[in-house]
Amino acid sequence: YPGELTSAKEICTKYLTPFDATARVMQIMAKKNLLKAEHGVHGGYQIIRDLAKVSFLELTEMILGPVKIADCFLDSHCEIISSCNIISPVNAINQKINELFDKVSIRSLVEPEIHRSNTPKIEINTSKLNVFNKEPRHGNKFNDKRRLKESSI
Repeated sequence: YPGELTSAKEICTKYLTPFDATARVMQIMAKKNLLKAEHGVHGGYQIIRDLAKVSFLELTEMILGPVKIADCFLDSHCEIISSCNIISPVNAINQKINELFDKVSIRSLVEPEIHRSNTPKIEINTSKLNVFNKEPRHGNKFNDKRRLKESSI
């Protein structure tokens, strides 16, 4: 909690996370001024920023780097990027993910019962996705068996 001093070991014990990874992430967050590190016998980490003003996108990028669903967005060494037919829709999905992550505050994630009404709701319109609108293929063994079973009921 903000203002409280907590060690990496206490976090690991409470949330059952591996110590090495937790300690590395906390060091990164301290370098990025989200946490303050107190060294010494009674040391630990203290949250020094308002978690309501820190987005999930900011935290994710702080720890992992840019959020991307495909490597080709940041790597111009892709051999087929000039003729790629999926880069535009994948880029649009990546942008929506970043927009969503940017709307979600860390505080709303760590205190969900208090901030549940402030968390953006995700709505997916599946009517535009052809995958969900297709009729079952004929000649498929699974569909043939299912139709046979349904007709015998």
